[in-house]
Amino acid sequence: MYSEKVMEHFANPRNVGEIVNADGIGEVGNAKCGDIMKMYIKVENGIITDVRFKTFGCGAAIATSSMATELVMGKTIDEALKLTNKAVVEALEGLPGEKLHCSVLAEQAIKAAISDYYERAR
Repeated sequence: MYSEKVMEHFANPRNVGEIVNADGIGEVGNAKCGDIMKMYIKVENGIITDVRFKTFGCGAAIATSSMATELVMGKTIDEALKLTNKAVVEALEGLPGEKLHCSVLAEQAIKAAISDYYERAR
């Protein structure tokens, strides 16, 4: 069963959408379950000032995307790179075992957006 926190982030996801002229975009997916996450970040002076997501997937995928954006908003790039799927799961007060891969995707999507940010900054 899902926690109240998961249900809240699924029913009322935070930071949905895309950022025009994003500084970094990361897209990841899981072919086995069909979940696809796309994260957009805006960075000013090394701080993530805006982060948005678009996710195609189950309720857990949407909830983990939403929570991941909340966890990195206002953080430095270095702090955001330390985001773990475990931190996402803990912030959501747990996920069923078969849905833990969603938290991994959320972590990977944030890190992919940061990687893209570094590529664009070259």
